[in-house]
Amino acid sequence: MAKYIQVKIENTTVEQNEILIALLSENGYEGFEEGDNYLTAFIPETDFNEEILAETLRPFQLQFTKEIIAEKNWNEEWEKNFEPVLVDDFCAVRASFHQPITNVQHEIIITPKMSFGTGHHATTYMMMKSMQAIDFTGKSVLDFGTGTGVLAILAEKLGVADVYAIDNDEWSINNGKENIGNNHCHQIRIELKDNLTETGVHDIILANINRNVLLDTMQAIAASVKTNGIVLMSGFYEEDLPVLIEAANKFKLSFVSKMERNKWNCAKFTKS
Repeated sequence: MAKYIQVKIENTTVEQNEILIALLSENGYEGFEEGDNYLTAFIPETDFNEEILAETLRPFQLQFTKEIIAEKNWNEEWEKNFEPVLVDDFCAVRASFHQPITNVQHEIIITPKMSFGTGHHATTYMMMKSMQAIDFTGKSVLDFGTGTGVLAILAEKLGVADVYAIDNDEWSINNGKENIGNNHCHQIRIELKDNLTETGVHDIILANINRNVLLDTMQAIAASVKTNGIVLMSGFYEEDLPVLIEAANKFKLSFVSKMERNKWNCAKFTKS
């Protein structure tokens, strides 16, 4: 069984965690847990390079500890700590070992593993809450940075014609495929992909990633949504919103509204 390195970075701020997650994701780290004043990151033992990690952390003047863990233990620990997520009476995300949640319009069942989008994170909650007010019936949707696939699954439950879900993390793609199957979805195409070239043009784009990726891909995001189409973005903080709006405006994406939760923001844009 594959072994993983668990790296714990101490004395981090919320803002540093966001940047570190983006940087470490590019270096092969496949999962993260954010806590009060720390960040835990996971990487296959065969991919771990201590010198690269130290170089990445040097500008932040942060220290880390590491230990080897078995993949099985990792998944068991994640499952043990995973609690169902309720988005009012609109949607619930639960694991297969939880009791069914019957007092919601849409129930999503996932296998909780070390990837984003289980709904615990404030940004995923806000994306799902924002989706409640959008008409998905018969629409074409791009889920950019799909993670566990929960947003793509919810989009299908809301009546889409098709969903194209992409992520640059193989672990997330495998987990997403499993979750799509467990929810009996048939309109979702999921692929390992690290850019928006040849992704088509869609009515709605869901982009729950991070500030830096959103800024770097804003032109491609705008090119991938139809005129009068909708872009939902999250993965950034309140103070990041002005620079994102400025970047979006350059490519005919107009700011419509925002939502805030635990210092995180979710913003809705339309293409003119």
